[in-house]
Amino acid sequence: MQREYMEFDVVIVGAGPAGLSAACRLKQKAAEAGKEISVCVVEKGSEVGAHILSGAVFEPRALNELFPDWKELGAPLNTPVKRDDIYVLRNAEAASKIPDFFVPKTMHNEGNYIISLGNLCRWLAQQAENLGVEIYPGFAAQQALFDENGVVRGIITGDLGVDREGKPKEGLYTPGMELRGKYTLFAEGCRGHIGKQLIKRFNLDSEADAQHYGIGLKEIWEIDP
Repeated sequence: MQREYMEFDVVIVGAGPAGLSAACRLKQKAAEAGKEISVCVVEKGSEVGAHILSGAVFEPRALNELFPDWKELGAPLNTPVKRDDIYVLRNAEAASKIPDFFVPKTMHNEGNYIISLGNLCRWLAQQAENLGVEIYPGFAAQQALFDENGVVRGIITGDLGVDREGKPKEGLYTPGMELRGKYTLFAEGCRGHIGKQLIKRFNLDSEADAQHYGIGLKEIWEIDP
């Protein structure tokens, strides 16, 4: 099948914090070296931040390195953590606070911020576009693109105008586009669609333990009226 294509130096899949930060850093490093590179980010959500689990406690060290002037740039980090406590729930009625000196350092949140991760992604997208990154929301990466040597050379976006079985609808079908890149970065998050394809194709989990991950965990509390 003949597909339309666009060529970039770097193609990034996923407009989450990792993908957008990588895009910004690539453009920054290129500018420091006096070079021009083309970077595009594809995002399956209808807009940047649409598929991000919003609430987060954010540790800003990486942002300090990426944009030291993030406060002046208006980054949506508005609520600093003032205190945090950890309790052991001994039973349905009793709990004990763990003394701070017993709490691991990684579980202390002094200097962190309570944020909307969706808002942070939208802000990062603005900074990326200001640096010249092209962002394409609403385009899901359907499969990786390989050259004749089996090297990843980009992605193919999903076909439009297909039925539930993936068959073209008459008069509505538009084949997905090839986004070709000298380098392709996959920032899909856990259990990414193309990530699973690549793990299988290159046998990346042959000497690894099974993945363990949790995402979107919620807690329901029942209280007296």
